[in-house]
Amino acid sequence: MNSVSPYLHPIEIGPADIDFMGHVNNASYLTWVQDAVIGHWRSRAPAEAVARHLWVALKHEITYRRPTFLGDTVVAQVLLEKVQGARAFYETLIRRGEEVVAEVRSSWCCLDAETRRPTRPAREVIESFLSGK
Repeated sequence: MNSVSPYLHPIEIGPADIDFMGHVNNASYLTWVQDAVIGHWRSRAPAEAVARHLWVALKHEITYRRPTFLGDTVVAQVLLEKVQGARAFYETLIRRGEEVVAEVRSSWCCLDAETRRPTRPAREVIESFLSGK
């Protein structure tokens, strides 16, 4: 991980997240990660970059550490690790307090919002994410 402070994305667990075993269904974690990474982009990128680019997930690797339940307070801690061309690599930790309940490594592709083709975000935008400025 780099030295930039992570983006914190609060997660609300709803009844629809709960599966037949009484804890959060694994599929909900995918939704949480997508919402958190997109929230990270929208909160830190300039408005014109947000309007010009879309991000789509290419791959998620999730390691589940502990189950989560209705009523738990959880937060996604998102950190952009690196960008290579049109691809971005993220680490997202799902936390309940200090406890890590899931670790997610994901890769994403930046698309031009108009053409829907892969595109590189502007260097200065990416540098601002990686430097925290």
